[in-house]
Amino acid sequence: MTQNLVAIEFSPADLEAIDGALAVLEAKLGILITLSADERRTAIKMGDKSEVFCRQTELVLRQNPGIVPGNFDLAGLQQDIVALDALRSLQQRLRTLTDRTDDTELALGSDIMSASFDGYALAKVGGKGTALDTLRDAMQTRLSRKPRTPAKPAA
Repeated sequence: MTQNLVAIEFSPADLEAIDGALAVLEAKLGILITLSADERRTAIKMGDKSEVFCRQTELVLRQNPGIVPGNFDLAGLQQDIVALDALRSLQQRLRTLTDRTDDTELALGSDIMSASFDGYALAKVGGKGTALDTLRDAMQTRLSRKPRTPAKPAA
């Protein structure tokens, strides 16, 4: 095997512990919601500049409680800001782990493909009439290059 981007092994105990940790995350983060495509499309989006505006608005309202009517949920606004800050911290850590699992999956797949190509080359040289005929046939199908036919333009 000429390529080895990553060599990892998960013990059964490690997999069990990881599964348990993920189960705890799923349970603790069960309060997270899923928006429909329509809800995502119609929701008011808060960008960086808007976030500054929102935080300044909360500060002004907190410092001037006399201008806040009784039906305005200032505590709810404050709770959402605190939750957003906490969620972003978690989200960054989860994204980092997801990025690393994506890269590791890609590297493992690349190592597997590289080793399989090397193995196929060995099988190809090994000659006909061996137990490797099935592998060679399968790989020839996989590796055969069929000419791409251009898509017909829509009428």
